[in-house]
Amino acid sequence: MSLDGFPPFISAQLHYLINHFPDKIKVEQVLSGGKTYTGGLDRFTLLIPYCLDYIKWDIIYNAEFPLAPPDIIFGPEDEDFHPLHMTGRVGEGDLKFWNILSDWNYKDPTRLLALIQELRDRYMAYQKKRVGEVDDDRLTFEISTICSREGIEMQISSGAEKPEEVKFAVPLMDMNINKMVHGCPWRHPQKIYLQVIYPVGKKYASTPSAPRLKLMSTTELRALFTIEDVKLPSWLDGMCMAEYLPHLEESLQKQVLEAVSLIDIRRHFIEALAPLFGRPLEADPVFCRKATFLASSGSFVFLVHFHISTLFPKQQPALMFQSSQFLYSLENMNIDCLLQHISPQGIPKKSPLLAEYPWSPRWEASQMAERIFDFLADESLNFKRFCNESQPQH
Repeated sequence: MSLDGFPPFISAQLHYLINHFPDKIKVEQVLSGGKTYTGGLDRFTLLIPYCLDYIKWDIIYNAEFPLAPPDIIFGPEDEDFHPLHMTGRVGEGDLKFWNILSDWNYKDPTRLLALIQELRDRYMAYQKKRVGEVDDDRLTFEISTICSREGIEMQISSGAEKPEEVKFAVPLMDMNINKMVHGCPWRHPQKIYLQVIYPVGKKYASTPSAPRLKLMSTTELRALFTIEDVKLPSWLDGMCMAEYLPHLEESLQKQVLEAVSLIDIRRHFIEALAPLFGRPLEADPVFCRKATFLASSGSFVFLVHFHISTLFPKQQPALMFQSSQFLYSLENMNIDCLLQHISPQGIPKKSPLLAEYPWSPRWEASQMAERIFDFLADESLNFKRFCNESQPQH
C-alpha cells in the first residue's frame, strides 16, 4: 500500500510493521483525526491475522504530539480483552509490555511492530483462557491432547443468530516449504492449516458428531499446491484431533513433495515446446505455470499463452490465442512486421481458453508438444478468421 500522506515517523513505523510482521497484515480506513492539523494522516485500522481470520484494531496516533504512543481500540466482540490487566501479578511479560509503552520512541521504526506483536500474544492468551473456561467435556479433552503442539490458535465465537462454537487453527507439517522451491519469491513462510470448529455443548455425548474440518493455506502457496484438491481423511466415531492429525500430515507431506517435484516436469514440458515454437517470449521461471510463445499461420502471427495447472500432466494445459500490435524483426531477415488485429479501443483479440484437444499424461513431453502444435495449426485458422471478421472496415 502507499504510505503517502502519513507523517514521516508514522510512515516509517507502518512500513517496518508491514515488511517484518510474520504474516501478511493489512491496513484499512486511513484517516486524519485533527480538524486544524494539516500534517497528514494519523489513524488507521489494522487487520491482523489470527486463527485463520482477521482481528480489526483501530490505531490512533496524535500527529501533533508524536512523543505519545498510539491509542488502540479493539473490536466490539472483544470488550473483555484488557491486555494491561491480564494477570494478577507483575511478571516478565508485563514488564516488557510496560517498557514498550513507557519508553516509547517515535523515531524508532520498530516500535509499532513490537507493540502489535506483544498485544497479539496477549490476545492469543486471552482467547485460550476463554476457551479453557468453556463448560464442555469434549473440548476440555481435546485441548488436553493437543496442548503440546506449537502454533495452535483458538477462538471462541458466538452471535445472536448462531450457537456458540470454538475454532482451532492447527498448523500442519514441520517443513519449510519456502526452502523447497528454488528461487522462491515468497516473503512470508508458506503454511497449511487445519481449521477445526466444535459446537459448544454441555454434556459429553456418547458418540459426538465430527467437528467441521477445512484445510486452509497461505494465499501464495496456490502457485505450487492447491489444497482444494486434497481429500481429507474421514473422521471416525470417537476420534480426537491427536489421533486425526498424524494421518493427515503424513498424506499432506507426500502431496507437497510431489507438488515440488512437478515443477521440473512442467519446466521440461515448456522446454519441449521450444523446438516447435521457438524460445518463449515470457515464462514463469519459478513455478513454470505460464509461458507465452509467438506463433504463425502463414503470414498471420499471433501469441499463444500456455496456462499450466499444478495438476499437470494429469490435467492438460489451457491455451489462449491473442492478437497484438507491436513491431518485431524476423530472425536473419531485415523485415519489421506490425501486428494490427486489435479492437478500436486498442484491446487485443483473444480466444476462449482451449482445453479440449488430444492429450495423455503418459506421453513424453516431446509428444505432448507435437500434439499441441498440430492442434494449433488447425485451430489458428479459426482464430485468424475471427480476427479478420471482427476487424473494422475502412
